[in-house]
Formats: sequence, structure tokens, C-alpha cells
Amino acid sequence: MTRGNWVEDTIAAIATPLGEGGIGIVRVSGTEAISLVDQAFVSPKGRNLASSRNWSLNYGWILDGAGEKIDEVIVSVMRAPSSYTRENVVEINCHGGLIPLQGVLERVLELGARLAEPGEFTKRAFLHGRLDLSQAEAVIDVIRAKTDRSHRLAVRQLEGGLSEAIRHMRQDLIGLLAAIEAGIDYPDEVGDIEPEAAMEIIEGVEQRIGEMLVTADTGRILREGIDTAIVGRPNVGKSSLLNLLVRGNRAIVTEIPGTTRDVIEEIVNIGGFPFVVRDTAGIRHTEDVIEKIGVERAIALMEGADLVLCVVDGSSRLEEEDVSLLEQVRGKTAVLVANKSDLGLAVTEAEYRQWLPNTPIVTISALTGQGLAELEEVLVAQMIQGGIDLTGDSLVVTRARHKQALKEAKASLGEACRTLNQGLPMDLVAVDIRGAAESLGEVTGDTVRDEVINRIFADFCIGK
Repeated sequence: MTRGNWVEDTIAAIATPLGEGGIGIVRVSGTEAISLVDQAFVSPKGRNLASSRNWSLNYGWILDGAGEKIDEVIVSVMRAPSSYTRENVVEINCHGGLIPLQGVLERVLELGARLAEPGEFTKRAFLHGRLDLSQAEAVIDVIRAKTDRSHRLAVRQLEGGLSEAIRHMRQDLIGLLAAIEAGIDYPDEVGDIEPEAAMEIIEGVEQRIGEMLVTADTGRILREGIDTAIVGRPNVGKSSLLNLLVRGNRAIVTEIPGTTRDVIEEIVNIGGFPFVVRDTAGIRHTEDVIEKIGVERAIALMEGADLVLCVVDGSSRLEEEDVSLLEQVRGKTAVLVANKSDLGLAVTEAEYRQWLPNTPIVTISALTGQGLAELEEVLVAQMIQGGIDLTGDSLVVTRARHKQALKEAKASLGEACRTLNQGLPMDLVAVDIRGAAESLGEVTGDTVRDEVINRIFADFCIGK
């Protein structure tokens, strides 16, 4: 699989969510897309798609094999290379119900199209050079964005902000590599590049990579969300807190301890940032097999979370299970939530400070909503104080794949610097520079392996 090779077969898929809606779209892409759909399309004025203008909308009907009307449609025609995939693309806009959509798709498949694989339309856009790999990944991030900030970040990557930065660094390295190799091949005519000049270029690229790597945690959080675990012993109001944050009845709330046995997850938009909030089973000693599994999961989630909301019943004295949990939370990025303030407070802040001297403490009533605004402010502030820049206004590395490639590139450049400092031959320096350039190329897809490409696009939905 190489970029620039045109794929011969024609693919089709439903490009809109299944269900009832005003409009549904069947997308067709490939060399035969226009002529294939033309066989099923009939216009009241006798027009055909083959003679239609590029980027035109054509009204008519899609017929089945017996000539019966499947649905009234508007067909858009986009000829190569002026399309999303840079192939001929036809989009059949029909009514957004399961039967008309499925009927139109089946008719297109009968005429010779193949059902598209997940992400195959965007994969073809990448293979044909319309998008690089980081831009293609940004497509799915735009679709899945949960907040305005994560959406803006994905759009900037789709526009090519990350690609441009990577491309400039890679060009600097390739230029240096060419100069080194020219000096090796033609020493009399060209001469060796000065080690100081080579070092300046290498260190400059290494510094830029380092600056990008600093943003990786921020990028992951803006794309995936802040992993937030609500923990506490049973009946302190963890499920009520989740319902308060989502402003709905997401979790079952009863007076019976141990109601929550499994993890309940919701994405909450707080101040424009995505918090993936998980309500966990009450942490206590239990002989109930199922509840014990829930407790183990709660502890595991707490250990791996970006942020812990440790909930206690502020209207009663701390119990042994509360104290044990406070000791586990100490040192983590956390907020202590003293719930049930509407019943009066039985514990002072000074007492909580014995176990959590530096952890923010917020008093709330999950029943009345008192303290919610303050809690939300503290949640965002706590992440920022932890070193997470949530502004999302600059170039940010969002994916683990990008982070790993940049780390490998930085490591190769570090080796190149050491080789230069030791006064070793420039051809040895060139080996590490070439390795760094190849690692950077993995971000944009210039040097990535086929199996990596296939794995990335397998994560897409069918029709995109």
C-alpha cells in the first residue's frame, strides 16, 4: 500500500447514523461511481448523472432491479480529483429511514459496488494524498469531540497545523542529511559540513520536539477527557454527586448501602473541558462476591485516574473506612467532597486536614445542588495546578502514536549529538539523523507501515 496509487474498485456505505431522520446519505466512491449510480437513477427530465456538471445536485428517483421506485432522492456528483477521496464520488441523499437507506445501498451493491470497510473513504483520501495521516486521524477526533475546546483542537489538526510543524522539522533533518551525504560522496567538490553547523540544526529540531512532547498530557486529556473517579464508602452520596454533575438521573440512588456494584460512566462538560466521570462501588470490606469485584474495580480506577473525587458524608463523623480511603487518596490529584451539607456539618476542615493537608475541600449538598458551582471551579483549577494546560490554543500532541514517534525522533537526535561530541565520522551521525526523520514521518504517514495505517482506519465508522 503506497500513497498516490489509485484504487480501482468502487465502494459504497451509508454515511449517516441509522434510525429515523429527515435525510440519509449513501456515499459511493471509485472510478465507476457515477456510471454505476446512473444505472439506478432516473430524472423526471430525462437527465443522467454522466452528463451532469461537477458539484451538481440532481433530483430524481432510485429504482430497484425491476424498475420500481425505492425512494425520491437528490444526488450530488463530485468528479475526481475534486472530492473528499479524490476519486469520483456520488452521494445519494434520500429519506433518513432504515428501509429507504438500506434499499438504496443494496441497489448500489447489486450494480457492482463493494461495501466499504470502516474508515475506507478517509483512508482513500490519505492514500491519494488529500490528507496526511495526522489529518486523517483528526477527522475521527472532530466527529468524537465532546467539548468546544477538544473540537477546536481537532479542527486545527485537520487544517494541518501539526503536519506543518512536523514537515518543517523533517525538512531541516533531510537537508542536513543531504549535506552530510554530499560531503561523504564528493569530499573534494563539496567538503564536510562543519560539526558546529550540524549540531545547531540537530539541537534546534530536538528542542522543538521537546516543546511538543510537553503538550502530550494536555492533548490526551482534551481528546479523551479527564479520567475522574468518584470514590467513597457506601451511602456517602457518590451516585447523587454523579447525577448532580450530569444534571440528570444517571445513577440509581437508594438508602441501601452497596447499590452501585459496577462502574457507571458519563462525560461531563465542565467549563468547556471533558471530564469522564466514573461512579464506583462503595469501598468497604464485604463478603459479597459481586460487591467485592465492584470494590476492586473502584480501587483500580482510583489508582489510574487523572483526578479523584473522594466523597465523605459531611453530616457524620468519619468512620474507619473513610480514614482508610483518605490515606489512599493522599498524594493524588484529588478533591475532597464533603456531602450532605443540608443536614449540618459534623467534621471541621481542620480535622480533614490531618489526612489531606494539601487537597482542596468542597462542601456540597448533592440533594439541593448547594456548592456545585464551587466544585466545578475547583475541578478545573485542580487540573491546571497539576500542570495541565487546558487552554487548547496552541499546537498540541493528542495521540499516543504521535507521542511515541516524537520520543523516538528525539532519542535519535540525542544519539546524533553524542556522536558529534565524540568526534566520530559524519556517516555515523547520518544514521541517527535518518532515524529521526523516519520517526517524524510516522506522524504524517510518510514512513508509516501498512499495518499501522490499517489499524488506524479500523477505528473509524463505516461510511467515513
